[in-house]
Amino acid sequence: MSFKTPDHMFWWVIVGSKGGMMRARMLLLLCDRPMNANQLSEALNVNYRTVTHHLEVLRKNYLVVTEGPKYGLMYFPSALCVAHRELLEKIVKEGRSAVSFKEGGKE
Repeated sequence: MSFKTPDHMFWWVIVGSKGGMMRARMLLLLCDRPMNANQLSEALNVNYRTVTHHLEVLRKNYLVVTEGPKYGLMYFPSALCVAHRELLEKIVKEGRSAVSFKEGGKE
């Protein structure tokens, strides 16, 4: 998908697509410190495969970058993500109500 602006991309990845709030939580954790998929899985108390799926979505949208060997691969917020952290936090704050409304009150 081609996005016109970073705002457009952030809104789509977080609010406009299923699982967006999980991706937002992951990005906020990664902004605090890099982690591997297992560490994210434990920190979020979710299945490892769920985490790897969302990490791939974030990677494809240039919001995370990786470093290291396949086993223990570390995930870092991309420069784009770091530069737009305030936007991320705003979308999380505003997006929760949009997601809650869209899904009938469920998050």
